[in-house]
Amino acid sequence: MGKLHFVGGEKGGVGKSFFSRLLAQYFIDSQTSFIGFDSDSSHSTFTRFYGEFATALNVDDDSSLDQLIDAAEENPEANIVVDLAAQTTAKLQNWMQNCDLFSIMQEMNYQVYFWHVMDDGADSMLVLQNLLNTLPQEAYQLVVVQNYGRGNTFVNFEESSTCTQARLQNARFIRLAKLQEGLAQKIDFKNFSFWAAANNKELMKTVDRHRIKTWLNFSYTQIRKTLEGNQDALTTEQQQQQQQQRQPNLTDVNDFPLSQNAHQ
Repeated sequence: MGKLHFVGGEKGGVGKSFFSRLLAQYFIDSQTSFIGFDSDSSHSTFTRFYGEFATALNVDDDSSLDQLIDAAEENPEANIVVDLAAQTTAKLQNWMQNCDLFSIMQEMNYQVYFWHVMDDGADSMLVLQNLLNTLPQEAYQLVVVQNYGRGNTFVNFEESSTCTQARLQNARFIRLAKLQEGLAQKIDFKNFSFWAAANNKELMKTVDRHRIKTWLNFSYTQIRKTLEGNQDALTTEQQQQQQQQRQPNLTDVNDFPLSQNAHQ
């Protein structure tokens, strides 16, 4: 079964492209077939870091969006990752409705995922509420990504009716841990993929490479569990630690090694 992954959040600056890159690296390191599409023409971050896998996508053009269906038809077992730019949801949903996307994906035996990347602000929660109210819950799998690189605490969200509704609609949850201060910026300025940042001994300090490997392994475990169907990707122990500390616990689980054949 193939999977179509929309990575969004509607707001700018919540980490959508950052998480798209992480998801891409996960599929590369797990040696899983994946195809990328980048709809953010103003930054093209996804294309910049994973250009050999990603193609530009214009959400203002239905024929450009049709590439997603073509890619699914030509690659029945692939993971298709779509990095959505800010303020594109309305146009995307209009295209989805006009072409009856969910029926097409069902016919092709493709599962649709929406990864909602959010910070700890009220705006991200309101965008999620709109998504819950708009799309038919049985047609796609919602994954809520709480980005601790863009927020210190998600208590208000976790105690909200929006979070409750998301859980009732079988949404799954990921806690994206924050990289050590300045490390994400260092990766970006060097134009490194996550693999390169974790393995380049000449340009990255040993301690930084191991921090990145630990962060990647922790993130990979949550992604894997989410794709396997777990509603909350954190273990019970990690959830208890989060309740005490209000941030994810970075545990190097080493579920699979970082691929030596990944994009550099």
